[in-house]
Amino acid sequence: MPRRHVAITGCVLAITALTLTAVPAGAERQTASPTAAVTALAALKPPPGMLEALQRDLGLTAAQAQARLLNEARMTPVVPQIQKALGARFGGAWFRGTAAQNLVVATTSTADIPQILAAGAKAEVVTWPLAHLLSVKRKLDQALPVRPVVASVRYVDVKTNKVVVLAPKPEAAEILIESAGVDKSVVVVLPSNEQPRPLYDLVGGQTYYIGDTSRCSIGFPVFKGTQNGFITAGHCGKPGQTTTGFNRVAQGVFQGSSFPTNDYAWVAVDANWRSKPAVDNGEGGTVPVVSAKVAVEGASVCRSGSTTDWHCGVIQQRDASVTYPQGNVFGLTRTNVCAESGDSGGSFIAVDQAQGIASGGSGDCSLGGTTYFQPIGPILNAYGLSLQTTAGNPPALSTGTCTGYPRAATGTLSSGQTAQTPALGYKSITTGTHSGCLETNAGADFDLYLQKRTGSTWRNVAAAEGVTPLEQIAYTGTAGLYRYQVVSSSGIGPYTLGFNAP
Repeated sequence: MPRRHVAITGCVLAITALTLTAVPAGAERQTASPTAAVTALAALKPPPGMLEALQRDLGLTAAQAQARLLNEARMTPVVPQIQKALGARFGGAWFRGTAAQNLVVATTSTADIPQILAAGAKAEVVTWPLAHLLSVKRKLDQALPVRPVVASVRYVDVKTNKVVVLAPKPEAAEILIESAGVDKSVVVVLPSNEQPRPLYDLVGGQTYYIGDTSRCSIGFPVFKGTQNGFITAGHCGKPGQTTTGFNRVAQGVFQGSSFPTNDYAWVAVDANWRSKPAVDNGEGGTVPVVSAKVAVEGASVCRSGSTTDWHCGVIQQRDASVTYPQGNVFGLTRTNVCAESGDSGGSFIAVDQAQGIASGGSGDCSLGGTTYFQPIGPILNAYGLSLQTTAGNPPALSTGTCTGYPRAATGTLSSGQTAQTPALGYKSITTGTHSGCLETNAGADFDLYLQKRTGSTWRNVAAAEGVTPLEQIAYTGTAGLYRYQVVSSSGIGPYTLGFNAP
């Protein structure tokens, strides 16, 4: 099927409060005025060392680096709203331009163009929706062998609307893809000598040791109930192994670890260690961890590691599958941030938003390289952890509005996850009003749906799909079996659901 790929230009996003001035298209060739620079710095204060690292690693001027972060901060919240509106037609979104001055949103329907332009983005019409590309990639993940390595990396490239396969021997990969039963028009095989490897013997914010000789990096501080700890790479240790800190003082014990398939673990620390919501910036200072909003492809991201300290780049592709010598690891994010041995397990952060932990890569910080990180959401969900942030532990919900209902449920979701309450539904024996109230943290976009059982399926009968931390439903319905569904359109965090039944 021939592929359409039509770009439609839209306006730059409207400026919000605080008189922020974004850099328009083409401004990367110009010098920002001192007034604009002062205004931008007052409105957005990147952590110490971030602007300098962006200038060094991306070849930007100070004004370009500042403008890039400003544009990303303002445009990122648009993506989950548009994705929700487009639904199955959504083809992906990414930043374009040296200063990230353009947000591009792909759709499979020309009818969506006015809506995308109205949101301040550029529209691109493509053949395949993102869901289809991800489905093809999953089939390839299962079909291509780990040994011998036929395809070292697989990922969806939303900018080209293709599934990309990096292969040391493209001819061999083509033969296996042919037998996999996937739509070959969606797949591009590229010759590549990239052989990602786990970055052992490393550190992200601080060094910690496993045994006498092995060392790794602290990713992000977390907690489970009242227990403090941190997340790190799964290849660093196994459950039950003990750790010591940078000072060789007893520190903690691995509680869970997964590698390969995933590359994550968490360590519970003892009472002598007090974790803080911060990441080492490699210059004697720290970067605060405010939350974990998922950055858009093309957005700036920085990594902290003990071997090469603080380096920055951009997010290239998500949901990448990597074949390490030990086996496949799925669901990684691909970046052009450099890393070396000793940097694994370390923190990936976008300004003050936790993104994930370093898994592995290729190249080095002298000539440049590719590094993959394990997104933070699946780690927190796998072990029931909460990220330590500057908002407190745990961060308080916004208003407490959803208390006082006869029934209640709580939980934690990351972007794209859902939860049903009650799992088997509740029975209403009469016609009446069903009231539901959902509350989450500021910065997260959770939606609430009331579903009714019809035959063997659940169908939505009411929805609250706003972009605020509070969603409410009031629905008058007949007798039957009902349940609530909570969906995280964007963001990671806890939620409280209060509801009643007639």
